[in-house]
Amino acid sequence: MTDAPSSDRRRQRGARSRQIITRHAVDVASLDGLGCLSFGRLADDLDISKAGIQTLFRTKQNLQLCTVETAREVFVDAVIRPAQEAPEGAPRLRALLEQWIAYVAQPLFPGGCFWNANLAEFDSHPGPIRDVLVQQRHDWLAILARQLEHAVAGRPLPETDIDLAVFQLDAALNATNTALRLGESDGVEKLRRVLDGLLPPNPTSANVL
Repeated sequence: MTDAPSSDRRRQRGARSRQIITRHAVDVASLDGLGCLSFGRLADDLDISKAGIQTLFRTKQNLQLCTVETAREVFVDAVIRPAQEAPEGAPRLRALLEQWIAYVAQPLFPGGCFWNANLAEFDSHPGPIRDVLVQQRHDWLAILARQLEHAVAGRPLPETDIDLAVFQLDAALNATNTALRLGESDGVEKLRRVLDGLLPPNPTSANVL
């Protein structure tokens, strides 16, 4: 008969180990890509057994998928959740961009934006990893679109213009990440100017960013 407390402790230890491993794997993948993840590399980096990591994740693909999910959770905690304190519309969109700037400028991950680092690797390789990366990107763009819609409510702006504005904002985010990785700090100010151009004038918050 299984000892329930012992079983619970094992599950808790396993969950903690998975969290430690995937959080480090996110950092590695932000620099070198998900394709460079391996049980051996993580074991060496974290000074734990390769067999132990294999037991937790079974396959490299499962390790990669768990790493992508951990990246999403960290991004939500760092960027999306803090911005939810701002009112919907322009204030929240500005808050999202401000949190995103901090996310890539600090940077939260050594290689900057996790999705910029990995989408290019998998965009032409159909499969579960590409699917989840694309879904997470779409979720992020949908958040931006929703707040932009609130920001321009009441203005005669067709839906196609919302799509175009989000496309422009996404391009500016990608360019800003690249600029910061290359030491070009003026990319942040350019991103803010792009956002200013997409939003209605708001004199009371002109200096928020």
